[in-house]
Amino acid sequence: MSGKGHVPVLLTETIEHLEVSRPGTYIDGTLGLAGHAAAILEANPRAKLIGFDVDETSLEAARARLAPYGNRLTLYHSDYRLIPDLKLDLSELRGVLLDLGLSSYQLDAPERGFSFNLDGPLDMRFDFRTRLTAAKVLEKYSEPKLAALFREHGELHQAKVLARRIVSVRKLRPIERTVDLRRLVEEVCVWRPQRGRVHPAAKVFQALRIEVNQELEGLDGFITRMWAAAPPGCRMAVITFHSLEDRIIKKAFVRLARPEDGPAAIRLLTKKPVVPSDEEVRMNSRSHSAKLRAAEKV
Repeated sequence: MSGKGHVPVLLTETIEHLEVSRPGTYIDGTLGLAGHAAAILEANPRAKLIGFDVDETSLEAARARLAPYGNRLTLYHSDYRLIPDLKLDLSELRGVLLDLGLSSYQLDAPERGFSFNLDGPLDMRFDFRTRLTAAKVLEKYSEPKLAALFREHGELHQAKVLARRIVSVRKLRPIERTVDLRRLVEEVCVWRPQRGRVHPAAKVFQALRIEVNQELEGLDGFITRMWAAAPPGCRMAVITFHSLEDRIIKKAFVRLARPEDGPAAIRLLTKKPVVPSDEEVRMNSRSHSAKLRAAEKV
C-alpha cells in the first residue's frame, strides 16, 4: 500500500492555520497515509514532526512515505488521546493536527469492513489490537442498546425498527458481512435512491464505526489536556467529517476561548468552520462533509 494516491482534505487551509513556517515541533495525532504530515515537513525544513496512528498498516505506509524526512520524524503506534500522558518534550511545540476522518485506504479495503458498498467482514477496527468488531456489536448488544447506538451516533430515524430487526435476524443467522447489513438496512428503511439523500446504511456504518473505535470517547478531554500541555503560540487544527465530532470540538474551543471566569486560554482562528471549496469537492468527493476548526494558545 502506498500513500501517493491519497488526497489530504483541506490541505492548504490546514497548512495556513497551523502556520507551519515556524521552526519547531508539530504533532499529527492521526497520521493516516501522511498527506498532511508530508506537506508540513516539505513546507518547512526546520520543522520536526511527531506522528501517531492506531492503524498499524497505515502507520507503516506513512513511515515509507516520510522516509526522506527520517531525521526529523518520530512515529508512534498509539492513540492520539494518550499524547498528554506521554513524556514528550513539548517546549517547542508549534502545532497539533487531528484529521478525524477515514483514510482512502481504510474505506477502499473490503477486508476492513468500513464501506457498505464493498463486500467484506464487518470488522471496522482501526486498531487490530482491540477485540470489539462491528459484527460483535450486532451479535451481543441488546435491542435498546442497538437502538440508542443508531439514534445517537448515526442519527437514524428508524433506529428502533432496525434494532428490532437485527435482534430478530441474528436468532436465525449471524450478521457478519457488510452486504448482509446493507440489505437489511435497505429493507427496514425502504430505501430508494434519491438525489441528495444520504443512504441509511452510511448512518448505520458510521454509528458502528464510532462504537467499535470509541471515537467520541475522550475527545473533549484530549482537547482540554492538550491545550494545557501546549506552550503559548501553539496552534491546533481539527478536521471533522460529521456533526457529532464537530460539535464536541466547537464546544471545547468556545469553552476555552470564552470562559465564564478567568482569562481565555486560546484564541479562535476560525469563527466558523472552514469547508472545502467547490473545486476540492469536485476533485475529491469524500471531502464534501469536512470541517476545519483552528485555534491558538494565548
